[in-house]
This record gives sequence, structure tokens and C-alpha cells, in this order.
Amino acid sequence: MLRALWAELVRLKNTVIWSWEGWRAAWASEKSLRQWSRANLASILLALVLDLTSVERALVIGFGLMILVAELFNTALEDLVNRIDTAEHPLSKKIKDVGSAGVAAAAVTAGLVWLMVLIG
Repeated sequence: MLRALWAELVRLKNTVIWSWEGWRAAWASEKSLRQWSRANLASILLALVLDLTSVERALVIGFGLMILVAELFNTALEDLVNRIDTAEHPLSKKIKDVGSAGVAAAAVTAGLVWLMVLIG
């Protein structure tokens, strides 16, 4: 039992390290991730300053963070496509465009959540 617990702790430690390395790599290479992160900080500060319920704050912050999730997946897709082949190809363009659309959809959703919270 102790060995299994230790193995899980090691796995958790490695997961944290790899995730942090992924975040740092994306931060270094993706201007849009840095921009969305700054927008999220502003959004979080605004959510904390405004007279919102805890549920409204959770929704605004959670949907804002989903933009970062989408941006990270989009970065992974773009890097994978570029790793396979840097030549222009219709399928490569489609993959990158769909990833970008995912980020846009997340951003529109977060904006709609903010709008509903503010007018609701």
C-alpha cells in the first residue's frame, strides 16, 4: 500500500512538472496565450471588485479560464501540424483553422457569460 501511494505521489509530481513545462513553452512561443492571460487577470479582478454572487464569479472566472485551455490545445495542434510537415497543405490549414475557431468559440462563450452576468 505504501509503495502504491509513493508511486502515485511520484506520478503527481511528474505531472505537475510536465504541465508547468508545457505552460512555460506555450507562454514563450504564443503571444495570444499571453494576451488571453492578461485579459483573464483583468476579468478576474473585475469579477472580484463587482458585486457578484459566488456563482456568478465562478462562471465568469471558469469560462475565462476555458479560453486558456482552448488556446493551449490550439497551440499543441499547431505545433503538431508543424512538426509533421511545414509545407502548406489544405488539411494542415483546416486543422489550424479549426483550432483557432475553438479558441474563438471559447472567447465568445466567455463574453456571453459576462454579458449575462452584467445584465441579468
